[in-house]
Amino acid sequence: MAARDPEIEEFLRRFGWAQARRTALAGDASARRYDRLHRPGATAVLMIAPPGEEMHRFQRIDHWLLAQGFSAPRILGFDAEAGLMLLEDFGDDQLARLLRQDPKTEAAHYAAITEFLLDLHRLPPPDFVPSLDDQGLGGLVALTRDWYPLRDETAAERLAPLVTQLCGDLAPLPPVLSLRDFHAENVIILPGRVGSARLGLLDFQDAVATHPVYDLVSALQDARRDVSPAVVAAEKARYAAARDLDPHAIDHAFALIGAQRGLRILGIFARLCLCMGKPGYVDLIPRVWTQMQHNLAHDALVPLREGVTQALLPPDAALLERMRQQCGQHPMR
Repeated sequence: MAARDPEIEEFLRRFGWAQARRTALAGDASARRYDRLHRPGATAVLMIAPPGEEMHRFQRIDHWLLAQGFSAPRILGFDAEAGLMLLEDFGDDQLARLLRQDPKTEAAHYAAITEFLLDLHRLPPPDFVPSLDDQGLGGLVALTRDWYPLRDETAAERLAPLVTQLCGDLAPLPPVLSLRDFHAENVIILPGRVGSARLGLLDFQDAVATHPVYDLVSALQDARRDVSPAVVAAEKARYAAARDLDPHAIDHAFALIGAQRGLRILGIFARLCLCMGKPGYVDLIPRVWTQMQHNLAHDALVPLREGVTQALLPPDAALLERMRQQCGQHPMR
């Protein structure tokens, strides 16, 4: 990043943060980087990203969320061509960290997550976000075929169209806005705010209009932490009751979207290790696999369960170690 220092310094000068002290914040699975800026009486967050359309998507969704009364970070400065954005600092009360400190609060926090999703889903999605339909949901599974270790390549080729077909069997529901990467590391608790505004939202630039359970699955089947089965069951029931939906239809959709997301995440985490040199993601694969197998146990998903068994190798210790040894050695494709 040293080559970008002059443009970063100019950007900070332009928006009044030239003298700020910078400390690095934890990054994510993307090419983005975050610094916290400190000056007397104030802090902000500097997002450093590849220039391009992603910055504009973040800006548009950020403005929409704020206009609806949700807590997206206010944008204090923006230069899309430089890939730089200055954001409101939500602080350090990340939901994942709070749950590690006090696991007994899990039920209350996830109830708040579900209430936020219910508030969000009462609104029609903005017309500028792309649609993630049955075909798109199936297409995302191709990442698994491309990167995750396979038992049978031909069987792996059949997974994407099979997911598309099974999505078509779900009870039809109007699409809602999905933030997509909605989990405990992307939520900051803001104690000074009320209702759904207590949830500070991060990492929503890939938002889409899709099936209503997508973000419920994302939150309750977190690749980075285990949510208790009792909480998962309670929040699925809460969501179905609040929207007067058939609980069995929600269970079916939750299992299928959960399996679809699990397949895609296996591919993403394998790529992050093999292509991008991030071996830590291998450690998360067993949890994702276990969640996926739980979803595949649903009676309506027998064809997908059989397809996954034929296509993919289970992540035993030997397979995970081979992935670590190959970390960063595969070119992007």
